[in-house]
Amino acid sequence: MSTMPVGGLSPRATDNAADLVVRNARIHTSDPVRPQAEAIAMRAGVITAVGDDNDVAPHIGPDTKVVDALGRRMVPGLNDAHLHVIRGGLNYVLELRWDGVPTLRQGLAMLREQAARTPKGQWVRVVGGWSAEQFAERRLPTVAELNAAAPDTPVFVLHLYQAAVLNRAALKAAGFTRDTPDPKGGQIVRGRDGEPTGMLLAAPSALILYSTLAKAPVLEGEDKKTSTRHFLRELNRFGLTSAIDAAGGFQNFPDNYSTVVELAKAGQLSLRIAYHLFPQTAGQEIDDLTRWIEMARPEDGDEWLRLNGAGENLTWAAADFENFREPRPQLADYEAEFEKAVRLLMENGWGFRLHATYDETIRRDLSVFEKLAAEGLFPAGNRWLFDHAETVSADSLDRIAALGGAMSVQNRLSFQGEAFVSRYGPGAAADAPPIRAMLERGLTVGGGTDATRVSTYNPWVALHWLITGRTVGDLVIRPPHNRVDRRTALAMFTEAGAALTGEEGVKGILRPGFLGDLTVLSEDYFTVPEPDIAHIESLLTVVGGRIVYAAGEYEGLDEELPPVSPGWSPVAHFGGYQATPRAGLSGARQAELLRQAVAESEQHRQWRARRDLAPESARTFFDPCFSL
Repeated sequence: MSTMPVGGLSPRATDNAADLVVRNARIHTSDPVRPQAEAIAMRAGVITAVGDDNDVAPHIGPDTKVVDALGRRMVPGLNDAHLHVIRGGLNYVLELRWDGVPTLRQGLAMLREQAARTPKGQWVRVVGGWSAEQFAERRLPTVAELNAAAPDTPVFVLHLYQAAVLNRAALKAAGFTRDTPDPKGGQIVRGRDGEPTGMLLAAPSALILYSTLAKAPVLEGEDKKTSTRHFLRELNRFGLTSAIDAAGGFQNFPDNYSTVVELAKAGQLSLRIAYHLFPQTAGQEIDDLTRWIEMARPEDGDEWLRLNGAGENLTWAAADFENFREPRPQLADYEAEFEKAVRLLMENGWGFRLHATYDETIRRDLSVFEKLAAEGLFPAGNRWLFDHAETVSADSLDRIAALGGAMSVQNRLSFQGEAFVSRYGPGAAADAPPIRAMLERGLTVGGGTDATRVSTYNPWVALHWLITGRTVGDLVIRPPHNRVDRRTALAMFTEAGAALTGEEGVKGILRPGFLGDLTVLSEDYFTVPEPDIAHIESLLTVVGGRIVYAAGEYEGLDEELPPVSPGWSPVAHFGGYQATPRAGLSGARQAELLRQAVAESEQHRQWRARRDLAPESARTFFDPCFSL
C-alpha cells in the first residue's frame, strides 16, 4: 500500500484533482459498458474515472491519496436492503454478539467473562445474529448454565423469533413472578410450583421477547452516538456502504432517529441510510401516518440520510410475524384499517414496505392493492415492496409484478432453515423464498439480512446462502433451481438496493458520475470456494471517497473513532462478529475446543432422550430448550 504516487503515476492534475485513487485492483464495476477495470479515481465523493493507470493518471494531483490494492478484488459497496441499523446502533455496545461463534462452549465462556465485568444494574444481553444450529453442540444454553455463568448479573439470551432464556437475576430484574400473566401470543414457561423457569416462548408473537428486552437499561447522551458510530464501522468491516433501515418495534420517530440525524449533520456517518417509519401503537397507526405525512416527505434528506417511506408495518393487525417452530398465525380481519393506511400513503405520494412472511397474508394484501389500483392509486412513481415472502406463490408474484411492486428477501432461513423444514417439509423449503421465480418475472429483488435480532449483520453470510442454499448448520435447503450465481447475488446487494430507494442512477455501480462507494475484499468473491464466501471481509471500505474502514496492509488509513463507551462494553473486549477461525488460535487449539464442545453435548443427548420419551403434550417444553 502507498499513499504516494506509485507505479509511474506522477502528479499531473492541477485543477480538479482526485481526492483518492485506488489502483492495481481487479475491479468488478457492475457497469455493462466497462465490466472490468484496474483503477478508480474519486473527487468530492463522486467517481471521476474508472479504467487503467493511464485513465486515472490525469486525475492525480500533488495532494491525491493513492492506494495500491495489491491485485485484490474490488466491488461496489454493499447495500443491505433490510437492516435494522438505527435500532442496532443504539444498542450495539451493550450487546454480547454470538455472531460467528462456532461452539456454545465458547459463547458461554464469553458470557461468563462479560458477567464478571458488567457493573451492578446492567444486563448481559445476547441479542440475535446466531442460531443453535451453528454450534457444534446444536443446542441453546440452559437456564442452569446461565445461572452458573452469572449468578448475580441479569442475563437475557434471545434466540431468533422463537424464545429467550433468562437467568434467575434477569427474571427478578424483569419483574416476572408466578403471578405474571402470559401476554397475548407469548408464554412464560413455568415449573411445577408455578414459578417462571427462565424460558420465554413466542407462541407465536415475538412481543414477549422484545418487551422483556426493553426493560434492560439503555444508553444515554453521547454514548448513543459512540455506539452507533462503532456499529457503522463494524458494518463497514464487511464492505457495507449503504443500508435501508426497515424500522421495527420499539423504534419511535423522531426520538430514536435523533442520533443518526445528529451524526449526519456532523458528517460522522460512515454508512448511507435510507429509513422507514413504523407505527408503534396498535389502534393509532392512521394517526401516526397522518402526522408523519404532515412532517416529512419521502426522499427528504441527502445521499447520507434520507426518508424512504413507511413500514415495514402499516397496521399491527396485518403483521404475520414468523416463528417457524409454531404454526402460521391466523390473522383476524384487518383489511378495512389496512386499506385506510395504504390509501393515505398512496394519495400523498408515499411508498412503503410490508413485512409478509406467508402467501396467505400476501394474497389478502394484494386484494386491497388491486382495489385501490382500480381507482388509480398505485402510480408507477410510488415505490412499494414486500419483505421476506418465504412462502409467496407464483400467482401472487404475477400480481405483484402487474402492480409494479418489488421484493426484498433476507437470509432468515440461514438461521431458521431447520425449523422450516421440520414444519413444512423439504419441498416447501426448496422455494422459500422463490428467488429465481421473482427474478424471472423481472421484479427488482433486493438482498438483505434482517439483522440484528434474527440474522447476523454480516452480508457475506447472506450472499453465501443465496449462492449455496445452505444454512449456518450446513443443511442444504434450496436446490440449484432456486439458487443464484455470484454476479446475481452481488447485484441483489448493490444495484437492487439502490433501485429500492430510487438511487439506481447514482450508486450500486462503479461508473464516472456515481457515488464513490466501494470495497476491496480479503478474498476474491468470484473465485473463492463456496464455503469461504461467508468468511470474506473488507480490507478497505470507501464511502463517498472517504476511507471509512481499513485493515491488513491498509490499517490506519481510516478515520479514528472515539473509544467504546462504556468501558465495560462487550464490544470493547470481544468486538462484534467473531470471525472463524479466530485470530490468535492455532488450528490445533480450535480443533481441541471443538472436541471439548462436542463431548460436553452429552447433556444435550440426555435431554433429547427425555424429550423423546415425553408425551406429545409436553414436548413443546423441550423444543425451545434445545434444537431438536
